[in-house]
Formats: sequence, structure tokens, C-alpha cells
Amino acid sequence: MSFQSYLDNIEGKTGLTPRQFIAIAQEKGLDAPDTKAGDILAWLKEDYDLGRGHGMALVHVIKNGPQISAKHVGKSGAHGDESDTLWLDGVATKPAAGE
Repeated sequence: MSFQSYLDNIEGKTGLTPRQFIAIAQEKGLDAPDTKAGDILAWLKEDYDLGRGHGMALVHVIKNGPQISAKHVGKSGAHGDESDTLWLDGVATKPAAGE
């Protein structure tokens, strides 16, 4: 599953966009540089029943923002992403590929 697919699936399951999760994490103080991934994962599991894989996708955007490695960008297959910048504002507002 691509990085973006993880985020899109999280939105489908929870109704919250990645940007909304970032805001909630900030309100809870879970965006501090010294916050451990385990603390964020525990919150996501308890409040949203998200597993480790989906949770780690959110850990990345909470701690690092939307930029990802270009390693899989443009690659075919399940792990390929279209861009090295993740879309955080929800599936409904995501530009079509190539826009």
C-alpha cells in the first residue's frame, strides 16, 4: 500500500483527514519533538482503533509533515506514490493525478 493510500484509508475509517489528526495531536501535545512514536500509536489505537501500519503513517506526518522520501515515487506496484508530498486535506479535495 502506498503512503498516500494509508492516509486515504485512515480518512475512510475515521472520517478525519490527516490535517485534522495533526491538529488534534497538537492539542494533545503529541507533536513535540521529543514525543515518542509509541505515545502517538497508543492514542491512535485507543481513540480510533488504528493499527501500527496506519498509525505509523500518521506518526510520520505529525512529526515530519507531508514530505516523504522519493524512493518509491513514480514506481509501479502497491508501494508506489505519485509524489514526494502527501496530500493531507482529504480525499474529496485531492487533485487528480497529474494536476
